[in-house]
Amino acid sequence: MASVTKIISNTSQPRGGYLPVSIMEHIQLEDNIFLNPKENVSPQLVGLVVDYLSRFIMICKHWNEFSTSLTGITIQDISDKEAAWSAFSISLQGARLAEQFGHNNTIAISTNLVSCIKRELDDDSIINACKLVSFDAWYRNKLVAARYPLTYDTISPDKETIENIRVMVNRSINFFNDYGPITAEGFTFEPDGYTDTVSTGDGDYLTKDTLWDFKVSKSKPSKDDTLQILMYYIMGKHSGKEEFETIENIGIFNPRLNTIYKINAASIDKGLIKEIEDNVICY
Repeated sequence: MASVTKIISNTSQPRGGYLPVSIMEHIQLEDNIFLNPKENVSPQLVGLVVDYLSRFIMICKHWNEFSTSLTGITIQDISDKEAAWSAFSISLQGARLAEQFGHNNTIAISTNLVSCIKRELDDDSIINACKLVSFDAWYRNKLVAARYPLTYDTISPDKETIENIRVMVNRSINFFNDYGPITAEGFTFEPDGYTDTVSTGDGDYLTKDTLWDFKVSKSKPSKDDTLQILMYYIMGKHSGKEEFETIENIGIFNPRLNTIYKINAASIDKGLIKEIEDNVICY
């Protein structure tokens, strides 16, 4: 039993990948903004920050479009803190696990950090988000995280990194203004999408007819990226969840490149879908 990403790392794909990015439609969005060439925070953390801050802002603006664990809250009265707790839930769960493994005050530290994230996306909010997402490692692989010291207090994004994150979050918001609304975020594949081989994995966003994944790398999607989103599509169709019934397309949005990569799933060879079902996900 393993995660989607772990299975992909152990899968031998044909040259170019099961789903070559070259056969996907490329849509270049333009805003005449150029990102700073260097950042002093790791690309993985920047990606998480852009993802979670984008969710945070969209929850603040469009609360009634999201399926989350919070109840009894309307778009009129949701606070920044409540929206941030939802968007950064994995980081907060990671901080709880870190405390269970003997690190002092990580729950209090993460609670303070999430309470200081504001929808205006000021510099302090972005700095706090960068520190907070460092706890994600505990949620995703606590045994590995336990081997290393905590890093939240060493993370200090510089001006250039903060500016890049703000631009990428704004690009993400603009993207969903044009391609939304969002029907689900942080979705999973219960009850029937997982198998004895692929037991965990969660996707980014669904709109009415498209399953979207976000990437913030400096290059076009890799064959692992395209296999990941294709697996999500297949698992969604197997899941039995109603929200996947209308999904016809799969797409990747990269706010760093401000580029969309998209394909209609019906155009993908059915034999390829069957091969992934049988030999990768193992239904």
